[in-house]
Amino acid sequence: IGQYYLVDYLNEGIKWPRPGARNQNLCGIGEFKCKDGFLGVCLYGVDQNKYFLEQIGLGHLWGTEDIPEDTSGLWLSNPHADEIQKAFEDYCLARSKYDIEADFAAHRIAAQVVNDMEDLVAEEHLKLRNTWVDWETVDGETFHGLGVFPKFKNNPGQIWRPMPKQGGDTVDVMTKLGYTQEQIDELKSHADDINYDVAKERERQVRHDVMSHVYAYGVQCPKAKGIIHLGATSCYVGDNTDIIVMAEALKLVRKKLVNVIAELSKFADKYKDQPTLAFTHFQPAQPTTVGKRATLWTQEFLMDLEDLEYVLSTLKLLGSKGTTGTQASFLELFDGDQETIDKIDPMIAEKMGFENCYPVSGQTYSRKVDTRVLNILAGIAASAHKMSNDIRLLQHLKEVEEPFEKSQIGSSAMAYKRNPMRSERIASLSRYVMIDALNPAITSATQWFERTLDDSANKRLSVPEGFLAIDGILDLCLNVVDGLVVYPKVIEKRLRSELPFMATENIMMDAVKAGGDRQELHERIRELSMEAGRTVKVEGKDNNLLELIAADPAFNLTLEELEKTMEPSRYVGRAKEQTEVFLAKTVQPVLDAHKELLGVTAEINV
Repeated sequence: IGQYYLVDYLNEGIKWPRPGARNQNLCGIGEFKCKDGFLGVCLYGVDQNKYFLEQIGLGHLWGTEDIPEDTSGLWLSNPHADEIQKAFEDYCLARSKYDIEADFAAHRIAAQVVNDMEDLVAEEHLKLRNTWVDWETVDGETFHGLGVFPKFKNNPGQIWRPMPKQGGDTVDVMTKLGYTQEQIDELKSHADDINYDVAKERERQVRHDVMSHVYAYGVQCPKAKGIIHLGATSCYVGDNTDIIVMAEALKLVRKKLVNVIAELSKFADKYKDQPTLAFTHFQPAQPTTVGKRATLWTQEFLMDLEDLEYVLSTLKLLGSKGTTGTQASFLELFDGDQETIDKIDPMIAEKMGFENCYPVSGQTYSRKVDTRVLNILAGIAASAHKMSNDIRLLQHLKEVEEPFEKSQIGSSAMAYKRNPMRSERIASLSRYVMIDALNPAITSATQWFERTLDDSANKRLSVPEGFLAIDGILDLCLNVVDGLVVYPKVIEKRLRSELPFMATENIMMDAVKAGGDRQELHERIRELSMEAGRTVKVEGKDNNLLELIAADPAFNLTLEELEKTMEPSRYVGRAKEQTEVFLAKTVQPVLDAHKELLGVTAEINV
């Protein structure tokens, strides 16, 4: 039993089996209410059972036929089980959890106080670590809590309750369970008016989010109270909700991603024939066009969209498979009727808008699902990071610039600065998302058997924050691409400074046509290129390669003839045509298929 049970945030499952629950076979094991809180107890052992019975006033049962003197476990199948459970519950209610804990510890009975929130707030260790902060909810309410990302406030509660709009009543299953139409109608009538205040107060008492909502639903539906959550587990509620929320979140990401692709395609088309110097190793290379370069960014986002749509189309619900995935409780509920049990998961999937549930599972859906989802976000982040890096480098060269507002300040010290802060923020957030994808990967790899609870706190942070970060990244991408400024004169100046080197092959061809020797001309161009390079690098002068070639009689070409070869469009290859074909045949069909998603813009306020 752990030192602290920070169950509001770190635990979505049951801390111990509840007394009398199906997955618990012994008396004196579970979480018991005392007059000042809760106590966790794990009773086992001969001496321990004898002392336990004496303390709760049932010592006379020890050594009887039903409970011999060598009894190490008080099984629920024992004819006195209900009497023992009731006596212990009364015993706890009349005493302090601290007194029982100390007494049981002295007699080697495992017991541990379940810390109340007040206990945790007062805990010196947590104070020293500055763990507690004041949170403000979406409703403006302030509360004292752990300094971690809070759980969703409304959405899970709405998903947890049955939603009439998601299908029929599946009466064949309902009637087999003995549900009445009156109970079903009562549940439906309160599917949307969730009494969060009741659930919140109940969670403060029992430290269990799902059971708090089960209780709150029962308060509103007294006739149906006894059938709520029948045969279900917390993971049936929580895991199916997580899949639904992640699927909806991926749809929101897809919408913004499609709009980023749309904005980039406009930019690429506008500048498809604007020659610019290309770079390999960030060294001048054969020219391309500004638009063609943008298609490289676009293509990577298209790959992300393909991956997103594949993962989204293959997401499945957990369904309802019980505590270890075997559906054992349903065999009990349906009296072994396999045919009816086989209908449950398909009906759940249909009602929740999914094609299927995962065919097999432990207690949870495989945490590899979270890995697949976060890898999609990491892929988008990588594409955004690459684009933002290119823009930052181009802004350094003064060829391209991200939006810079009239009153925007680039530096507190250097008033002239125009820093690419939006692109820098894209890179910063993207690194976070790429690293965040390691969280579900490691969680998935380290899960034990059918389930361990060390996934819960991590996924409640890593998954929602990954989505929040990628949402911000895509907003920034939309804003930057929509407002990108291109400076053709600066681009042309840099291109022309390097173009003589790029043009040497064409110059050599023209000189051969004029009667020169190809091999001799090749050597002369090499020598003259080195000399021109020294002029640029050592003397800081302009590139004079064309003048050097015109002055060399071996080429038999005038400076005027050479300058005619300096038309940049002659050296961009098929960049323009490639861009046109890519936009028409690859990008446009995607935009047409998602035309209902188009029209999103983003305003950046910080």
